[in-house]
Amino acid sequence: MHPMLSNAVKAARRAGNIITRASEDVGSLKIQTKTYNDFVTEVDKAAENAIIDMLKDLYPTHGFLGEESGESNSESDFIWIIDPLDGTTNFLHGMPQYCISIALQERGVLTHAVVYDPNRNDLFTATKGRGAFLNDKRIRVSQRTKLQDTIIGTGFPFRDFTHLDTYMDMLKDMIKKTTGIRRPGSAALDLAYVAAGWYDGFWEIDLSTWDIAAGGLIVQEAGGIVGDFEGNESWLKTGNIVAANPKVFSQMLQTLSPHLTEDLKTPKEK
Repeated sequence: MHPMLSNAVKAARRAGNIITRASEDVGSLKIQTKTYNDFVTEVDKAAENAIIDMLKDLYPTHGFLGEESGESNSESDFIWIIDPLDGTTNFLHGMPQYCISIALQERGVLTHAVVYDPNRNDLFTATKGRGAFLNDKRIRVSQRTKLQDTIIGTGFPFRDFTHLDTYMDMLKDMIKKTTGIRRPGSAALDLAYVAAGWYDGFWEIDLSTWDIAAGGLIVQEAGGIVGDFEGNESWLKTGNIVAANPKVFSQMLQTLSPHLTEDLKTPKEK
């Protein structure tokens, strides 16, 4: 394991310990509302601080993009992208579907990724060019070739309902053309599940960079394709993402394509 990835794993496990301890008494936590249906707890902040403090000690010249703390030292060639608790709403309701997500971006390229599920002790990792792993075992995307045979993950709009009608049209077609749709509530884990072959694909509208950076690299290193709704590379910036094995990816794009508004298409270069 690359030293930078190894250190990211240690940071993720440290955050996982904080979250696990807090899960034993969720009712005592202080909860703030960032925007409609978007919550943050003192645990989110403590977990993110633990990750940043550890990595900053090791790499003092690196920058950070964290869900709770925002950007720091953004001019650095090395940026750590952190979601300390992806699935906060699940966590608050005692539903054990949440994770820690950490990615490293070097000069604009994702190079290392960790998605850690503290409930199952599942550790998904990837380094660019070296493959993807679950608990040290190599993983690959599924081999299904027909959309009608697949299980597809997704996430419902829950903060901003601008694209809700469009999403519902997408969902209707996906329901009709697949074996089933799943929405557990943690995009980073959803992407890790695509990488492991548990899902055949995933799509969602308007996610944040920290939701998808680590999971996206893990899918790619597991042999999958990640793109925006037109199959292009703007997914990390726009948050409009499709991830799947190569055969299913193209069929998902075909299914979503009739419903794309101009806002959901690949941004035109200026």
